Amino acid sequence: MAIQWYPGHMHKAQKEMRQVLPKVDVIIEILDARIPFSSENPMLAQIRSNKPCLKVLAKSDLADSTQLAVWQEYLERERHIKTLAISTLNPEKMHQVPLLCAKLAPEKSRSIKNVRAMIAGIPNVGKSTLINILAGRVIAKTGNEPAVTKTQQTIHLDDGGLTLLDTPGILWPKQELEDSSYRLAITGAIKDTAMDYDDIAFFAARYLMKAYPHVLLKRYELDELPEGELEFFEIIGRRRGCLSRGGRVDLVKISELFIGDIRTGRFGTLCWETPEMIVEEKARLEQQKVEKKERDERRKTKR
Repeated sequence: MAIQWYPGHMHKAQKEMRQVLPKVDVIIEILDARIPFSSENPMLAQIRSNKPCLKVLAKSDLADSTQLAVWQEYLERERHIKTLAISTLNPEKMHQVPLLCAKLAPEKSRSIKNVRAMIAGIPNVGKSTLINILAGRVIAKTGNEPAVTKTQQTIHLDDGGLTLLDTPGILWPKQELEDSSYRLAITGAIKDTAMDYDDIAFFAARYLMKAYPHVLLKRYELDELPEGELEFFEIIGRRRGCLSRGGRVDLVKISELFIGDIRTGRFGTLCWETPEMIVEEKARLEQQKVEKKERDERRKTKR
């Protein structure tokens, strides 16, 4: 699945981020704790070089705590990277951000009080909520729809003497790993008009049937899971009354309800990817690139 949603302000924001990056001491990247890899901005990883980065794992109350701990250890293997898991259920923890930024840029904090940090993240990940809590007042507009913040703004915080440069939530027009597009859609990082509900729901069900079968059994009061996703949606669609004319299950309607259950936390805490999964997916992608290159070379020799 390809993401077909890339508003014009995102392209402008990427250019501005490149210009501003040399002027900041630390990068604060807000990630979705349920999809730490898929919610990373690959462009930011490329251009930040050795710039210290605090990766804030937002919505941690929705994430599988065991897998989240694995992700934090994995991310912190990289030099100049620290992580912090946060949730709106525990806003006090967010006030650790200024101190962690100062520790990441110690030479800067010794010379002047203010540490400058660029804060970035995908749409609808909780960036504006973090800013408002750190500021103690409403500065950034929040909402459940992606692409709420559309312009850069500078925010001076009394908390820790930190200056934040806020940036719009940015997606990128092409995901190298196809499954990352599905994960972004599942968690609400793209607008619903840019996705097919049944396509996303089938992907989500397939993953949950393997990784978290117990949550499906409990939520839908099933004794056992069927072998395939279609049969699964046929069963729960009939139970929920998602029927079209002729008594057939309306797959779009039950898919919408299913995705709604995911986004509202009805299944409990989940992670939609693991470091091992990402390593395997990257390896498959590289193999596909090699095979494509070989095919292209064979075509050239036949001409």
